[in-house]
Amino acid sequence: MSTIRTAITVYSVSRQMILLTPIVLAPMAGASGGALASELSLAGGFGFLSPMYTGVETFRNEFDIVRSTLNRPSGPLPIGAGFLGWKLEEPDSVHIDLLKLALENGVQAIWFSFGEDLGRWIEFVRIHDQQSAKTPRTLIFVQVNSVDEALLAVQTWKVDVLVAQGNESGGHGSASAPPVMNLVPQILSALPPSGAIPVLAAGGLSTGAHLAAFLTLGASGAVAGTRFLVAEESQYSDVQKRAIIAANPAIPAVTAVESGGDISRIKEELVEGAKRGDTRSVIAWAGTGVGQVDGLQPAKDIVRELHEAAVAHLKASSALVGDA
Repeated sequence: MSTIRTAITVYSVSRQMILLTPIVLAPMAGASGGALASELSLAGGFGFLSPMYTGVETFRNEFDIVRSTLNRPSGPLPIGAGFLGWKLEEPDSVHIDLLKLALENGVQAIWFSFGEDLGRWIEFVRIHDQQSAKTPRTLIFVQVNSVDEALLAVQTWKVDVLVAQGNESGGHGSASAPPVMNLVPQILSALPPSGAIPVLAAGGLSTGAHLAAFLTLGASGAVAGTRFLVAEESQYSDVQKRAIIAANPAIPAVTAVESGGDISRIKEELVEGAKRGDTRSVIAWAGTGVGQVDGLQPAKDIVRELHEAAVAHLKASSALVGDA
């Protein structure tokens, strides 16, 4: 595998995280389980797993899968775990126990997004590291959708990695986020030129050309979600994967409310349709890059394909520049 040297790969090696390619798996609930996160890390990228909404034991089982896949029965794990701030902030939230479980398993990074008080949870992780004398400390990734959020994360919370999420992303997002091609340079321009932390681009990535574009834009790496929904190791069901592959990119939709009929009837129709394997009856989150997802593959093959295509595009781009 040809080397792509960016702040995230160099930075990660210095923190005992070995990244051969600047590709990071998004922590997607219902898709990013132990098997998928492990395969990303084995392939040279970095995988985040996401807790489901089914409790501590289910999440513990995912860590068992990680340890089995990576052949690490004990000790720290070269993966991360992602958490929604608003889930942690719910009364008597079980997600606090899930966060503790992730930290007890020695994940190398925690990803936070969407909360009223993310600083509280960042401090939660820092205190855990201090009490457990963890070295090196847990890396903190924070997802941001604006320059103001990025500056808060860097200047006040002292995070380790920024994830700049544009409005092209699938799943949870910000209604006010600009396209990622605008957001990344805005954030980079606002950060100090020296000692700037890695910024990852998130939103719409499905090909190596996208990855190369983000890197030439100044990002240190990129987060991929939609492309890995159809990985063989994804927790998405076969029906959901078929829905992703069959999606028509010419008909994008951002949904929040279902209206125009009796909700109980609509629910019954969707449930029955899903049982029949009707791809129109299942929920399958995806970003704008869904139209360039065309088949099932092992995660390691997706990583290799993205990396090799990005290298080819970067080399081709360098040929455009020369002496007059």
